[in-house]
Amino acid sequence: MSCPGSVRANLDPFGARSDAEIAAALARVAFRRSDLDAAVDDRGANFSAGEQQLLCLARAVLRRSRILVLDEATASVDEGADARIQAALRGDDLAATTLLVIAHRLATIADFDKVAVLARGALVECDAPGALLGDPGSAFYDLCAATGDLAGLVARAGGAAVR
Repeated sequence: MSCPGSVRANLDPFGARSDAEIAAALARVAFRRSDLDAAVDDRGANFSAGEQQLLCLARAVLRRSRILVLDEATASVDEGADARIQAALRGDDLAATTLLVIAHRLATIADFDKVAVLARGALVECDAPGALLGDPGSAFYDLCAATGDLAGLVARAGGAAVR
């Protein structure tokens, strides 16, 4: 989150966008509050973790960010906020944005273009999720199998053949 101020000031600190553009960005990420003059406390303390993440995504949509880095964006949110964040990440508004996502929830990344698996600070493997899930010897396969939802993750990755 940004500095204290209003929702409008946090999404458009330079006043370059119209209220209609700001409201549209909030709607595209399914942010449920509509008052652009609503106060934003220091570090967004008056918003839930999910609302904070949705405001950040709305800012990226509004700015048409080329690269977006998310570090555990859904770690502290309820299922409803998680679903809204996931939908926003996969929506047309961020289709031209390169997403670098750090996630422990494998469903968050199972359908991404590439997955890099790290262990003890070192790169273990990097490939398309479907390719990694097609190899029962891969670390990503092991991680997905440990969730108890291997079939669901395989389906989300595009239906890689599980051996």
